[in-house]
Amino acid sequence: MKEKTSFRVPIVLSIAGFDGSAGAGIQADNKTIGSLGCYAVNVLSALPIQNSLGVKSVFALPSAIFQQQLISIVEDCYPDVIKIGMLYQADDVAFLAEFLQDYQGKVVMDPVMISSSGHRLMEEDCLMRVKQDIFPLVDLLTPNLPEISYLLGETVKELADMESISSAALDLGAKAVLLKGGHLDSDVLSSMLVQKDKDVKIFETERIESRNTHGTGCTLSSAIASYLALGEDLETACEKGIVYTHRAIATAVDLEIGKGNGPLNHAFDPKKLIKI
Repeated sequence: MKEKTSFRVPIVLSIAGFDGSAGAGIQADNKTIGSLGCYAVNVLSALPIQNSLGVKSVFALPSAIFQQQLISIVEDCYPDVIKIGMLYQADDVAFLAEFLQDYQGKVVMDPVMISSSGHRLMEEDCLMRVKQDIFPLVDLLTPNLPEISYLLGETVKELADMESISSAALDLGAKAVLLKGGHLDSDVLSSMLVQKDKDVKIFETERIESRNTHGTGCTLSSAIASYLALGEDLETACEKGIVYTHRAIATAVDLEIGKGNGPLNHAFDPKKLIKI
């Protein structure tokens, strides 16, 4: 009888909030991670009530639930990469920071603070703890222009602004920062990868006119996390993640899902689960 061969698979842990419309948050992360041939595991951080029209409200989970989820998942399915999205409570941040001190893998964080509809997704005391305790443990931070403006207390609207604050962005503590250019007012969108002791790397994509852009930041950060789990270096993971996200937007232009900002097409070219 032939012996059965078993394989490892690349595992990506998404720590994020819920989206019932499945365009953003943990649902977008799972679709992205799975479409790229990795296996997604989850820790739910909060329960936003939202749809394509925006966030209606946010319900906190008891911190014990967050903590027990993380312990349960990691003891069973140790992740190659952790992608952090929405964090809502300071107690959760303190527990996560303690865990990350000994975590053996890469960490990507999308600093979700305010929804596109203007709803606060992170309490102020939580943000202070994130900046102090989480950012220094992150391999890549992926803020968009409103987020980096809020974090630095400066207005960042143009490519020249991105260049001028690149050093300050690194001073936030992460090992590298990808300044996302989706909010630039131009036909060519430039995203800037800033790393310590390395030249700045700029990635360019053409603007796509579409209302279906809900969850773009979640998608990009989880795509980068997936490519890191697949063994790519940081620059390659960022480049491939941007290409994947751009194609997911491009192939969703004609979709009609919801009455507001619809989702991306995460499954435009799904991969089989990778065996490693």
